Amino acid sequence: MSMDINTKILKKNAFRITKERNKTAVRIRIPGGELKAKYLETIQYVAENFGNGTVHITTRQGFEIPGIGIEKMAEVNTVIQNLIEGLDINQTDSGAGYSAAGTRNIAACIGNRVCQFANFDTSAFAQRIEKVVFPNDYHVKIALTGCPNDCIKARMHDFGIIGMNEPQYDAYRCIGCQACVKTCQKKSVGALRFENFKVIRDHQKCIGCGECVLKCPTGAWTRSRTPLYQLVIMGRTGRKNPRIAQLFIKWVNEESIIGIIKNTYDYVHEYIDKDAPGGKEHVGYIVDRTGYQVFKTWALKDVILNPEAEVANCIYW
Repeated sequence: MSMDINTKILKKNAFRITKERNKTAVRIRIPGGELKAKYLETIQYVAENFGNGTVHITTRQGFEIPGIGIEKMAEVNTVIQNLIEGLDINQTDSGAGYSAAGTRNIAACIGNRVCQFANFDTSAFAQRIEKVVFPNDYHVKIALTGCPNDCIKARMHDFGIIGMNEPQYDAYRCIGCQACVKTCQKKSVGALRFENFKVIRDHQKCIGCGECVLKCPTGAWTRSRTPLYQLVIMGRTGRKNPRIAQLFIKWVNEESIIGIIKNTYDYVHEYIDKDAPGGKEHVGYIVDRTGYQVFKTWALKDVILNPEAEVANCIYW
């Protein structure tokens, strides 16, 4: 690559520096992993008319189109504008492409529009978070999964949002078959037991997976109308100290999660290492430096938690 290329402009506009001289790759955001099929025509057009004819599906459910001449960046941004508007993605300037660097695409499993196990509409929630956090230059990874099966690997992210639902038990419908108890023991966490011909649920042990609801033949178990969530935090891969995210809040609602994520960007702005390479630092490393209690204070500032929410006093990674 020629030395006169301003690489900051590439990164700021969601274009990648590549190994091929004077060539770049554009990254296409797909919040929640869902888009109308008609927008695939735009991706095909860019790949065939500006790139090398190939498209890479990224691990974060976006598209990356390589082989684009650096001088074609402005033209590509004009072409993908219909896709950006169609997916309702915030922009600093219309027609300027993805005017941010750092913040990653919000990823999600397929959710309860399709999956019987999912406890909420993952794509809709992901798209709502997208409107809150983008555009932004901070390096934060967020993923949503419909149930504790965690098909999206939410525990490998800075914020993992795991769908829960507090099961509702109608004892008059229960016939004592114990199908729910057996499935909870074999497929979940053993939160149910059978006493005096009725089922008892251990609220502290229950993870709200909904297996009891799916297994009950009489409808004695049903899902609550209001989905709640586990919010797990500061998982990561990377070169040093990869780790699984740990539980921050259990049985928390959507509004609280939105507030916590917004507050975290303020926290990052305050404590990020200003000398970090490229001006970026993964939020988990900042939490390691300041400590969990400082992070918790910032994250929960002015957030009115729902009564069911249970916050971890301490977290040890």
